[in-house]
Amino acid sequence: MHWYVDVLKKYATFSGRASRPEFWMFTLISLVISIVLAVIDTLLGTGIIIETVYDVAVLLPSLAVSVRRLHDTERSGWWVLIGLIPIVGLIVLIVFWAMAGKPQENAYGPNPQEAPAR
Repeated sequence: MHWYVDVLKKYATFSGRASRPEFWMFTLISLVISIVLAVIDTLLGTGIIIETVYDVAVLLPSLAVSVRRLHDTERSGWWVLIGLIPIVGLIVLIVFWAMAGKPQENAYGPNPQEAPAR
């Protein structure tokens, strides 16, 4: 759960790097919360209001962690725009996000796996 909170703490931080666990755990937890809120919306008969509010609230942190994940693979954050291309763009992004980060320091910062322990 700390990955989710850590991403929210870096709400709009586009610099630096994000490890695979940080990115994927944030994505998974965010997806689960979205599904639960969609069910609550359905049960309350509110349409998709609560889920939409949540999705808008985590849009910026999601974008930021996506860019930091691309930085970990030594790619510019601008690569996130390839996701605008239907189907193919999303597949390319998923492949980039799933790739291992560079073990050494790169132009975007130190290896996030070697961060000091809590």
